Amino acid sequence: MDYPTTSQSKLSKAKVRTNEVCQHLLDSNKKIVVEQGGTRSGKTYNILVWIIFHYAPKNRGKTITICRKTFPALRASVMRDFLDILKDQGMYREEYHNRSSSEYVLYNNLVEFISLDQPQKVRGRKRDLLFINEANELFWEDWQQLIFRTEGRIIIDYNPSDEFHWIYDKVIPREDTDFFQTTYLDNPFLSDSIIGEIERLKETDEQYWQIYGLGERGASRSTIFRYIEVEKIPEKASFLSYGMDYGYTNDPTTLVGVWIDDYDLYVKEFLYQRMMTTIDIHRFFQKMQIEREPIFADSAEPRLNDELRRMGWNVRPSVKGRDSVNAGIDLLKRYRIHLTSGSENLISEFRNYKWREDRNGRILNIPEDKANHTTDALRYSTYSLLSRPNFGKYAIR
Repeated sequence: MDYPTTSQSKLSKAKVRTNEVCQHLLDSNKKIVVEQGGTRSGKTYNILVWIIFHYAPKNRGKTITICRKTFPALRASVMRDFLDILKDQGMYREEYHNRSSSEYVLYNNLVEFISLDQPQKVRGRKRDLLFINEANELFWEDWQQLIFRTEGRIIIDYNPSDEFHWIYDKVIPREDTDFFQTTYLDNPFLSDSIIGEIERLKETDEQYWQIYGLGERGASRSTIFRYIEVEKIPEKASFLSYGMDYGYTNDPTTLVGVWIDDYDLYVKEFLYQRMMTTIDIHRFFQKMQIEREPIFADSAEPRLNDELRRMGWNVRPSVKGRDSVNAGIDLLKRYRIHLTSGSENLISEFRNYKWREDRNGRILNIPEDKANHTTDALRYSTYSLLSRPNFGKYAIR
C-alpha cells in the first residue's frame, strides 16, 4: 500500500527548525522509512517534528506508538525530546499527559510510549503509526511483534554501529521501504564546536568516524568469533550435546545442538524464543523428540534445571568457575566453527558478539553483555564437556 505524499501542513507555521530527515518523510510514499545516520544528523528530532506538526494535525483518532528497547532509555531520550518540543512550542497541556501510562493525547490522537521490556504493551492494541528509535537495539522477533500490530506507516532510526543486522538483510531490501542515510552535514544547525569534535574522529578513530561521522555501517575490530556457514551437518560429524540458555521477558530461551569432527564444530539453532515457561520448554523437547542426549543448561538456574530433570530430560548444569566465560571463549577459538545457514539468530549473534572497548577505543578482554544468548548456550555445551581432562583428544591440554 502506498501512502500519499502531502504538503507541509502545520510545519510551515511551526517555529521549529527542520532538515533533510523531515523532508524525507514528507516526500516518501512507502510503508517503511529507514533513517540511518551518524551522530547529530537530527534523525530523532526531525521524525518527532514530522509526527507533531504534520501527521497528528492531519489525523484524528489514530494510535501513534513510539518505541525503544528499554523503558529507561525511552524515557531519557525520545520521550523527553517529544515533551520538550511541545513545551518549547507552547503546546504542552498537563491534562493531556497521562504520566502513569506514558501516553499523551495530541489532536485527539493517542501517542503511546512503549518499550520491549513491557510485553503486555508490545502485544497490546493495534497502532496506526510506529516509530522505533534506535531500532538496531531490537531483535528480529521484536520487530515482527511490533509490525504485526501496525496498520499504517513504520519509521525507524539508528546509528549503524553493527556490521551485520536484520535491518540490513530483511528491511532495507523490501520493495515497500525507503532508505535514507544522513550525516552531521545534513544538520545545518550544529555549532562549529560540535562539527569540530565530530570531524576530529577522522584522526583519532577511523571506525567511529565511519559510523558516527559518515553514517556508514561499522566494520568492527572487536568481533569475538569467526565462522563458516554451511547448509547442513556432515554425516561424519558426531553429536556432542545440546546447550541451553534460559530467558523470559527481555531475553530469549535458546537451544543449540553441537556436533564435532576432529577440530571442526558444527552448531545448529533449535530454539530462540521469549516468554517460555518450564512447561513450554518441556513440550518443545517433546516435539523435538529429544531422548537421552545431554542438555547443558545455565547452572545459575538450578530450579529450572531440577524441574526439567523431574520431567524426564537429561538436563545438566553447565560447568562454571572462575573466569569460565573467557575460558569457554578461548576453548571455542581452538576449533573451526560452522553454523548452519538456517540458524538466523545464532548467526546474527556471532556477527555481533564483541569485546568491550574502553573510552580510548582499546579492546578489553571482556565480552559485551549482549548478543550472547545462543553463544552462551554454545559455551555451556562445549566447555562442560571439552574442558574435561579425560575427554580424549578433544580435551584442553
